[in-house]
Amino acid sequence: MDGHPIEGLMKTTMESIKDMVDVNTIVGDAVETPDGTVIIPISKVGFGFASGGGEYDQKSEKNQSDSSEDEFPFAGGAGAGVSIQPVAFMVVGQGQIRLLPVDQNTIVERIIDLTPQLINEIKNMMNKKDNNIQNPNNM
Repeated sequence: MDGHPIEGLMKTTMESIKDMVDVNTIVGDAVETPDGTVIIPISKVGFGFASGGGEYDQKSEKNQSDSSEDEFPFAGGAGAGVSIQPVAFMVVGQGQIRLLPVDQNTIVERIIDLTPQLINEIKNMMNKKDNNIQNPNNM
């Protein structure tokens, strides 16, 4: 026997996890839109791993004096779980880089991002109103 059977279980499970989770799972493949904007998904990955086992004595009380069988049968198991949760999207295009988070606060962050544009629109409306009051013939 090269090693204990639990080593084989752990090796197989860890190789399976390695195949499932790689860097492209966390930072996804970029997607390019027709206007040239590039969108990159970013995710949070968590995983758990457990394995265990034991050797059990097959000898009954009648055969305890029989020492011809020194090895005990092995019973064991291993398991793993992976959780992938989207966190954000990185948007690169139109001369800027933006990180758009995927959570409940997205609306608040979007309002904060749009505040300068909103202020400019209000200023433009006020300037037009002032121009119309000063020059009523331009209506």
